[in-house]
Amino acid sequence: MYETERLILRHWRDEDIEPFARMNSDPVVMEFFEKCPSRSETEQSVARMRVCAKDYGYTFWVAERKADGAFIGTIGIFYSTFESPYTPFVEIGWRLDTPYWNKGYATEGARKSLELGFTKFGLSEIFSITVPTNIRSRHVMEKLGMRRNPNEDFDHPKIPEGHPFRRHVLYRLKRDEWCP
Repeated sequence: MYETERLILRHWRDEDIEPFARMNSDPVVMEFFEKCPSRSETEQSVARMRVCAKDYGYTFWVAERKADGAFIGTIGIFYSTFESPYTPFVEIGWRLDTPYWNKGYATEGARKSLELGFTKFGLSEIFSITVPTNIRSRHVMEKLGMRRNPNEDFDHPKIPEGHPFRRHVLYRLKRDEWCP
């Protein structure tokens, strides 16, 4: 378990699957994803995050609000292995339920995730990806000090050809560029 001023980032529990599945079924939350995952796909995603935590010590953790224990989404770092010119890499990411948008939670949790990645887990570089039109996430990446080189944008191999979300932008931050 890791804490920020307002958040707890922690490992997954069985009772987290229900609010995560509910959040994943919201088309507004999933606006920049190929589709809303089914309950089964959500359970498989949680299983992958648990394996990443077991294997590496980090994952996309559950983000819980300290004030009331509310499940607000997921924030963290994940070892990504899909086939691309840049993988495997450690990816920082966040997905929050809509009532928790525009409150600084994604940035706050992501800053803690960067700190953990660089100091506790000894990573030399952390990446982040999204579709070009996801301006909210790109803004968080830029607030974190991550940088994009347009020559590194790529087609995500898990998204079908012709799909409007196949193209992804890639941001990165090296440990020696990180400003805590």
